[in-house]
Amino acid sequence: MGKNMVLHLLEQGIEVVAWNRSPEPREEVKKAGAETVESVEELVEKLRDKETKRQSGEGIIVWLMLPAGETTDEFIDKLVPLLDKGDLIVDGANSFYKDTLRRSERLKREGIEFMDIGVSGGPGGARIGACLMIGGSEHNYERALEVVKAASSPDAYGHFGPVGAGHFAKMVHNGIEYGMMEALAEGVNIMDKSQFDFNMSEVLRVYNNGSVIESRLVGWLLNAIKEDPKLSDIATKIGSTGEGEWTAKTADELEVDARVIKDSYMVRQESERVKESDKDAFRNKAVSAMRGQFGQHAVKKS
Repeated sequence: MGKNMVLHLLEQGIEVVAWNRSPEPREEVKKAGAETVESVEELVEKLRDKETKRQSGEGIIVWLMLPAGETTDEFIDKLVPLLDKGDLIVDGANSFYKDTLRRSERLKREGIEFMDIGVSGGPGGARIGACLMIGGSEHNYERALEVVKAASSPDAYGHFGPVGAGHFAKMVHNGIEYGMMEALAEGVNIMDKSQFDFNMSEVLRVYNNGSVIESRLVGWLLNAIKEDPKLSDIATKIGSTGEGEWTAKTADELEVDARVIKDSYMVRQESERVKESDKDAFRNKAVSAMRGQFGQHAVKKS
């Protein structure tokens, strides 16, 4: 996803210095025009050189696209000794908003600025323009706005409030996504078990042309079923990256009812126990197939 975002930024005329733990993405973005480096230390050094030439006085911007959790903390730990007061770290991961608030307080003590940007659209969206949900100060938002506009689809970004607001909005977005995917998967499973020999691709094609439920999710499920009508290569286990659980727990903390999101999360938690012969198998495969279409997250049969 980070690689695709860099490729898109380059096409929008943004100068990028890029680092990745794996050499293959570095080589690809280098061929596309990015300046690549071999280490985090070299990344900061190159960015500092470019900032000195620009003489903006704002400091550098380091945008992280990393797995949420310990990996993000690890790389922030690496960056802190290398950064100057006023430099800005942008966390583009699906981080839990409470971790974002904690990191912000830590960096504030060091004099380092921090923003959170929830990124939606998967690797495909990052390549053509993502949807960005932003938290941070007004000053830092304005400071990063040129890059934000370049990274997003037209009008697909918004500044939602102080640090944490972006990741909170993205967390809820993914919780809603859980519920929408589950409802769609349950629907096609009902049709699959009915007395009618539905051509599921044809049903989904019609659903996705002017109906109330027309959506990217319907389109992604249609693509998956066209490729594999019975989803025979997909496991019944549905992967989960945490956001549905975070949304459900946050709803409990706020004492609000979120039964659809909670139920869809529980389906994923219990999916490993669903056998190929179970009536719910196709439902689970449909959810997993959608995850595979937009984020390469499908669990394949071993």
